[in-house]
Amino acid sequence: MADSLVIADPRPNVRQLTINRPDRRNALDRVTYRALGAALASAAADDTVHAVVLTGADGVFTAGNDLVDFQDVSDGGGPSAALDFLGVVSTFAKPLIAAVEGFAVGIGVTMLLHCDLAYAGRETHFRMPFTSLGLCPEGASTYLLPRIAGTKAAAELLMFGETFGADRAREAGIVNAVTDDGAALETALERAAALAALPVEPVLETKRLLRHATAGPVAEALAIESESFQKLRRAPVAQAAFAAFFRN
Repeated sequence: MADSLVIADPRPNVRQLTINRPDRRNALDRVTYRALGAALASAAADDTVHAVVLTGADGVFTAGNDLVDFQDVSDGGGPSAALDFLGVVSTFAKPLIAAVEGFAVGIGVTMLLHCDLAYAGRETHFRMPFTSLGLCPEGASTYLLPRIAGTKAAAELLMFGETFGADRAREAGIVNAVTDDGAALETALERAAALAALPVEPVLETKRLLRHATAGPVAEALAIESESFQKLRRAPVAQAAFAAFFRN
């Protein structure tokens, strides 16, 4: 497993996955995406794991995609590993709980839409800056966010891509609750442990039923967004935005 992902079992039947690239504010590169996907697949196959908590090291959830990867315009380059990860996380059958602190940017926000529960520290900064980078939203966010936040709020958050706080994230349904800073992980672990202590099959069946009606539309949205995202990522506008990001 990659050094950029730390795997632990801090509570009985609870698996913790910690994104560990603090020098890059836990930005997600191809290696880390693949490690996350493999770790989720392993947790899904492990009968001793009843719930999974996803978090980031050193008080930061994730600054989103590592834009170095997005500068690769070859046929094999770009965000394919990220899209593979989204496919895994969107179909993960066990309870998945996020503990968010510091920053959640881009896919760091959209992946929360696939988590069953999420908790954020009070001073967490959220942002989905796709349009300012010459991109479109991903992660089935154009389908899921209007469903949980309403169409007007989703349009505002996705079109402008402005920074918003933890209270706004809670109001939009992106997180369940706001905690004191530094307490999101403990809260997530407590909730995971409570779920892990329940009978396994009823919990899994409840999640399956909750996701049943949206599984098809989510998969369709992931595919449609991916096609547009890839096209825009290779375009001059996005490539210029990536270059400017690294100059600043």
